[in-house]
Amino acid sequence: MSDDWLFADDEPTSAAQTTTANRVWRILIADDEPDVHRITRMVLAGFEFDGRQLEWLSAYSGAEACELMANNDDIAIALLDVVMEEDHAGLNVARYIREQLHNRYTRIVLRTGQPGQAPEHDVIRNYDINDYKDKTELTTTKLNTLMYATLRSYRDICMLNEHRHGLERVITASTKVFSSNGINAFASAVLAQITNLLGLEQSALYCSSSHQADQLHLHGKRFRVLAATGDMQDFSSHRNLDSIPAHVRQGFENAMQAGHSQYYDDHYIGYFASEEGNESLLYVSYQGELSELDKQLLEIYATNVALTYENLLMREDIIETQRELVYLLGEAVERRSKETGAHVKRVAKISELLALKYGLDEHDASMIKLASPLHDIGKIAIPDSILHKPGKLDAHEWAIMQTHAQIGADILAKSEREVLQLGSIIAGQHHEHWNGAGYPNGLQGEHIHIAGRITALADVYDALGNRRCYKEAWPEADIIALLTKQSGLQFDPQLVQLLLDHLDEVKAICAAYPDPT
Repeated sequence: MSDDWLFADDEPTSAAQTTTANRVWRILIADDEPDVHRITRMVLAGFEFDGRQLEWLSAYSGAEACELMANNDDIAIALLDVVMEEDHAGLNVARYIREQLHNRYTRIVLRTGQPGQAPEHDVIRNYDINDYKDKTELTTTKLNTLMYATLRSYRDICMLNEHRHGLERVITASTKVFSSNGINAFASAVLAQITNLLGLEQSALYCSSSHQADQLHLHGKRFRVLAATGDMQDFSSHRNLDSIPAHVRQGFENAMQAGHSQYYDDHYIGYFASEEGNESLLYVSYQGELSELDKQLLEIYATNVALTYENLLMREDIIETQRELVYLLGEAVERRSKETGAHVKRVAKISELLALKYGLDEHDASMIKLASPLHDIGKIAIPDSILHKPGKLDAHEWAIMQTHAQIGADILAKSEREVLQLGSIIAGQHHEHWNGAGYPNGLQGEHIHIAGRITALADVYDALGNRRCYKEAWPEADIIALLTKQSGLQFDPQLVQLLLDHLDEVKAICAAYPDPT
């Protein structure tokens, strides 16, 4: 497998980017004497280091040397004559490489036939070079020694640079995975980043241990497929789990039995286990053999994946607990009002749908879904005689009933949690009207928070369509007529139109959460 993928998108002047991909060491000879080029090539004919031979580039002036260096970022060694078209041409090239090209990788060796022209002490002190030789002392043995020592230095510098860039890629990939908001998004990010990290084929499968039924059974445990790409895409369906290729299944079994990741000729099986006992399995195909650096990066990344997955599971458990508590609070209020708890679930789902259709992102829409069941939380302070009155409320009773909006807002405002803060806004504003005629603060238009506007419409739509202690359910046509009439008065006209445009989806939500009979 070629390694040139690793830094293909990094800074173009870095000599370390492509060195590990080349099967040769590229050497620049810059000298105005053709015999120097010929003799150097002849003396080093057949030279090899780390299984690679030399490839020569020739420049006969400082200007040519600068041009070659500018156009080739993988030159391992530059053998520079000090005196060419100018007395200090070689020194100028050395300075150009370091200061103009910002190339810190190419090893620079100055050679001179006139040592007094550029004293060694001054040159070594004032120029960022790696060696300084008198041409007369460069015997065959010393020239070979120079090449071994210099190439070894260049190789090690490039290897360190590759590791640095590799770790940068791990950090970048991990950051994108860490930012995932849910398990499925996390799984997709793992696949995208693992293939990007190593330049592998886009064919991968990611599974995690699961307590759900009808999942993939491996090594006595049940797993669910969270994400799949490429040739494995078909296996993202639960119906296809039994047909997962035998080599993938066997790789998963081997990794679980061994308790660590497995490397094969054309694929990798990642095994990630958390302290809590959750296990994840990753299959990725590739061409050629992974390098040791590839494996190191995979293992570092695997550790991050396992930790992140565990945190996501805990986060989702907290969110699910929070969601259930919110529903339970909403249902408690509804039951006290002698209404069904299914109302808050329908309002939550309808609100989420409207939020997405309005253009809010998934996070904001989800937060509205979580917070909207708290819209009537303030009714816990309303006397039963008013809540349960079957007929129309008188003016005094209506004034008391209206206080539930502000009471709910005040109760929830005491919390610093995002969901409850949004719940406070919804509780306090879901009875405000688009035209400013609502309560408790007479807010108008877009001064009413979008969450309040959305929940208000979802609440009224569902309340009208279902039986209450003081009324029967309205016919669908009558509900649509009222919403249309109140568009621009009680309700945000854009939201009313969105509800009407997606009425089938709204009705499907209502059908999915019916009142108990």
